[in-house]
Amino acid sequence: MLVHVVSDATDREGGHVTARLRALGADLVDLDRDGLPEPAEWVPGDLLLLLGSERSAHDPAHVHPVVAESRLVRASLAAGVPVMGICYGAQLIARALGGTSWAMDAPELGWQRIDTLDDELCPRGPWGQFHHDTFAPPQTARVLGSTWHGPQCFVDETRGARVIAWQFHPEVTPETYARWVEDSAAKVRAAGVDPAALVRQAKEFEHTSRTAATALVDAALRYLTVH
Repeated sequence: MLVHVVSDATDREGGHVTARLRALGADLVDLDRDGLPEPAEWVPGDLLLLLGSERSAHDPAHVHPVVAESRLVRASLAAGVPVMGICYGAQLIARALGGTSWAMDAPELGWQRIDTLDDELCPRGPWGQFHHDTFAPPQTARVLGSTWHGPQCFVDETRGARVIAWQFHPEVTPETYARWVEDSAAKVRAAGVDPAALVRQAKEFEHTSRTAATALVDAALRYLTVH
């Protein structure tokens, strides 16, 4: 299984998700968001995975990499290669397929439970959250989970290959979460949340998050029919 992983050059940490893919024998190839190949020059693998980002998919400052990544998503699906997205990756996929995204009034932080319609592809959690944007999925999508902040999971089966995308962070480890909190400590405090409490929560849920992420990746691969 060959997996192309799209991420920021400054943050390629796929945590529990990429660890599970490697444990299943996958070969992972990193693609830099700011230097993606043109679809005509790209040789698809077996899965395209879009990781999160501190940037916003709706930010005009990032319009060129957003357009390039959106083209890659559509080209992947047209070639019969499924796409998986996390957080920013989910927002990017939504926009690439006709949805949209925007900034929320307040960020969604910490480990939160999700209202779900599918306990395998979108378990209730709790799952790690760290985002200040939300999205509206494409009209062809099925939303499988949500919180009062917005959608948390959607799937799409209309584009030649299947899509699954999560707003929450199944991949995140305590070390990565602590770094996010440190980098955004002022914004976290402005939202009325104690940064130290978030770091403690990440450590508290380390084992259950890893176990849940392993099961989630396995369920997603079955749904996407990636072997």
